[in-house]
Amino acid sequence: MSINLKNKQEIIAEFGSNEKDTGSAEVQIAMLTKKISELTEHMKANKKDFATKRGLLMMVGKRKRLLSYLKEKDLEGYRNLIKKLGIRG
Repeated sequence: MSINLKNKQEIIAEFGSNEKDTGSAEVQIAMLTKKISELTEHMKANKKDFATKRGLLMMVGKRKRLLSYLKEKDLEGYRNLIKKLGIRG
């Protein structure tokens, strides 16, 4: 269920400013998006897994807060990121 090291490095390479950039908002949002999509697939098969559902909702909330922060600080970067990730419909 968790993101393995190879996937993390790919996400960091794509969204980070360098290979050690794990703390920027863009990288954090991309990591959360990957985890959310994996947990959503898990929840489709395991509808009664309420602990995972709670964790999923907390991740969605954290991603929402990070997106609002990014929108406030860098509007063009926010627009590019949501387009790349395919979120916000």
